[in-house]
Amino acid sequence: MTSGHFHGESASNSEHHSSNSSTNEGGGSAATSTTTTATTASDINEKIRTFTFVSRERSSTNLSTLQRDRQTSGEILEELEIKIPELLQSGYSFYTWPCSPILAWFLWERRHSLVGKRILELGAGTGLPGILAAKCGAQVLLSDNSILPKSLQHLRRSCTINNLRPGQDIEVIGLSWGLLLNSLWSLGHLDLIIAADCFYDPCVFEDILVTVSFLLERNPSAKFIFTYQERSADWSIEALLKKWKLCALQINSDDIGKASGVDLLEILGGHTIHLLEVTKEL
Repeated sequence: MTSGHFHGESASNSEHHSSNSSTNEGGGSAATSTTTTATTASDINEKIRTFTFVSRERSSTNLSTLQRDRQTSGEILEELEIKIPELLQSGYSFYTWPCSPILAWFLWERRHSLVGKRILELGAGTGLPGILAAKCGAQVLLSDNSILPKSLQHLRRSCTINNLRPGQDIEVIGLSWGLLLNSLWSLGHLDLIIAADCFYDPCVFEDILVTVSFLLERNPSAKFIFTYQERSADWSIEALLKKWKLCALQINSDDIGKASGVDLLEILGGHTIHLLEVTKEL
């Protein structure tokens, strides 16, 4: 199954790769601009990246004459700006990797269907896709490893810098993949589970899919939609999908952002990134 394979760099390099995030070859996103760089009390440089999502598409057949004229001229009809704080020379979860804006753009183009939906982001990192979903009217739970309090703290900062109050406008929770702890049982109803670049190390593949299988069992109508970057021809989740009775379909991502004039190749930064939808086997 093509969608189950991963190509590229080895897992042993993942921490080294993340420690050099300030010079990452992908650059992150075509719709990203760096604004300010500050120094925290702990002497770690913080960079604020701005991700701007725009729409020039016709969202309704009942547009006014003025709206149609604007659309014809290429004028922006909708725009959303999200600021993401990143810590340079830090760990994997403190940088926005290319998979994240790809997933965020996918959600942005379906933003009207997100209103009122309850969405869980796994391994949220800096939280870009989940924050976007929350800004579009979804009820969002951002999760990261429960034993990494600094990652969860940074995730909360990502929320507050975008005027989302953790515990009120958005939830930030600790969640350990592969462990059926109280935090997993108490999540409640979910409409959608999302993740960006969680499959970065084969040692976590089954833990992720165990968690996803459990959640989809409890939420039969939900889907797990995720982006992954090819890293190795030897990495595959096909057998694990069968083991945990999951079905995967690859989503065509070639047209993501095209209607808004986004250069997808610039977002990809030379990487090969795929978008998949996983559901529970019937």
